Amino acid sequence: MSLTIRTFKFTDWNWVSKVYNEGIKTGIATFETQVPDYNSWDKKYIDSCRIVAELENEVVGFAVLSQVSERSVYKGVAEVSVYVSKKSRGQGIGQKLLNELILQSETNGFWTLQAGIFSQNKASIELHKKCGFRIIGVREKIGCLKGKWFSNQFLERRSKIIGI
Repeated sequence: MSLTIRTFKFTDWNWVSKVYNEGIKTGIATFETQVPDYNSWDKKYIDSCRIVAELENEVVGFAVLSQVSERSVYKGVAEVSVYVSKKSRGQGIGQKLLNELILQSETNGFWTLQAGIFSQNKASIELHKKCGFRIIGVREKIGCLKGKWFSNQFLERRSKIIGI
């Protein structure tokens, strides 16, 4: 079983949408309640930093960046999203995806990566900490999902080679 981390291609969308839907179903991965169509998803994420994890010709995870602001002063700051299929969690795939995304982000001039993670999503918080993120605060009751308020841990990773 050989895992490959590679650039996202349009033909991966069907797999990516399935993995994303599994994340939605957990109730602690995103405030989204349904998978968007491809065009909406495509507009949301930065073109240069989109990767997938492929195992036995199946995409089992993905990682992407989204811009946090249109203002030029924040051009090197992006938000991280990492998703791994239910059957592939706990195998180190998320860490491989996030580490590669960090490398690609620095190659593309990003000096700060941030993540807002549901406080209940302990595995994702620990994954980000293993990859050099630190908790910088809590957004208490930042969003309501299906009638329940959730807090997010706010994490950040500052590059040691870009923007120093």
